Amino acid sequence: MALTEVDAIVIGAGPNGLVAANLLADQGWDVLVLEAEEAPGGSVRTAEITAPGFHNDLFSSCYPFGVASPVLAGLDLGAHGLRWRNAPHPLAHVLPDQRAARLGATPEDTAASVSTFAPGDGEVWLAEFARWQRVRDGLIEAILRPFPPVRPALTLGRALGVAEGLRFARMALSSVRGYTGERFAGEGARLLLAGNAMHTDLSPDAAGSAVFGWLLGMLAQEVGFPVPEGGAGALTAALVARLKQRGGGVHCGRMVRRVLTARGTAVGVEDVTGERYRARKAVLADVHPVSLYRDLVGEEQLPARLVEDLARFAFDDATVKVNWALSTPIPWLAPEAHGAAVVHLGADLNGLSRFATDLACGIEPSHPFVLLGQMTTADPTRSPAGTEAVWAYFHVPRGLDWTPDRLHRYTDLVESLLERHAPGFRSRILGRAVQAPPDLQGRNPSLVEGSVNAGSTALSQQLVFRPVPGLGRADTPVDRLYLAGAGAHPGGAVHGGPGSNAARAALARNGIAGGVYQTAIHGLHRLVYG
Repeated sequence: MALTEVDAIVIGAGPNGLVAANLLADQGWDVLVLEAEEAPGGSVRTAEITAPGFHNDLFSSCYPFGVASPVLAGLDLGAHGLRWRNAPHPLAHVLPDQRAARLGATPEDTAASVSTFAPGDGEVWLAEFARWQRVRDGLIEAILRPFPPVRPALTLGRALGVAEGLRFARMALSSVRGYTGERFAGEGARLLLAGNAMHTDLSPDAAGSAVFGWLLGMLAQEVGFPVPEGGAGALTAALVARLKQRGGGVHCGRMVRRVLTARGTAVGVEDVTGERYRARKAVLADVHPVSLYRDLVGEEQLPARLVEDLARFAFDDATVKVNWALSTPIPWLAPEAHGAAVVHLGADLNGLSRFATDLACGIEPSHPFVLLGQMTTADPTRSPAGTEAVWAYFHVPRGLDWTPDRLHRYTDLVESLLERHAPGFRSRILGRAVQAPPDLQGRNPSLVEGSVNAGSTALSQQLVFRPVPGLGRADTPVDRLYLAGAGAHPGGAVHGGPGSNAARAALARNGIAGGVYQTAIHGLHRLVYG
């Protein structure tokens, strides 16, 4: 059997792996992507799992960071069929008493909604959005680029100045409860930001939750909660089509068993059938970093301190996801929920804290905080006219035994919650597909127990601490092997940051000053790992 030889091998055809492959192909590299599943996409896939004609996203759905990302924008995926769609407004947070706050299509719409909870909060919301507009470009670049992001940080510093920069830094380290309590008098605006912070695994009382809630809230205010027309898989299809146009290949059903190394350098991979692929320049891994280091590389080839740090890697919470095909849109009691791409349900601010505490203590929640997506509302192509394709997910403790009884109990819990807020919901169900943590991991091994962020977003596992204390870069202690998945900096969400950073590192290693680059990286790794 002839040995397949290319410039770069990418392990995993998730969005980050496909971004990395595209960027390398743009530089004339011969790139091959090997995907274990029978279809590309990782957590960006769509299928008819509830009823014929209903296109349900298997994992993620809404991509405000994807629309704002300069990485994805630079790929011009519209030329390869990608179209973005938006609901009439991005978000509604419905309280247990049926009151609701609406994140509207314009800042003025949102201001009007939050002002019903407390006069004056609307003006504060407009001030927050004005600050977002000042820092937007520098902040997004600083988040997505390799650490330390020197040039983006300078841009951000010029936009803020010293005085406001200090206050912004304080916000970034604050809890969302603390920050919103200082800024807003009413619960409406507080919940819009705290609910968005709960898209991570952070409690509203955790340090750093303010910046996550603020960032996602401001992104939603600017670009909405956009979805790819036809399903999340359309984003994957555009990335694959672009790569193929540039000569790259994607081979599915090819699970990589190990990374091949020689004298501390990655030289290729071997799949589970024993077939080997040689990489002349780089191996990039869009897989979970714990799996990469332990299973594909092997602990015996790694510094002892890195191996010790892997044992302390913090996963985010497990997830249950329920998908429905409905005969009509959801009959909400709260007017604000009609027309929203995403609806937050089940808790006021104290309820969010109680829910997060239950998860931290390993207690199964009796009142979960539920995130719900109305996909046909956002994109009418998702289901037949007059119907609705819907998903909802919520977090649960890790390590549970997922019996049919437990899964049925959680499904009933979320449907009972929806019935309280939308009487008649159950009578509209045409089909249902429930994904427990093992189901999510079974379709995408990187979602360990349904941990959708590929690791905790706590400050202790961000920047130079992600995935373990190190450089905050894609480079690994194995020369020419690069982290390209969401377990690496800058983490989860569909924006292409980890894939872009891995491609940049591979190009730098193989550039004119590649030897100098690798000497510097090797020296830094010795300082970190000994």
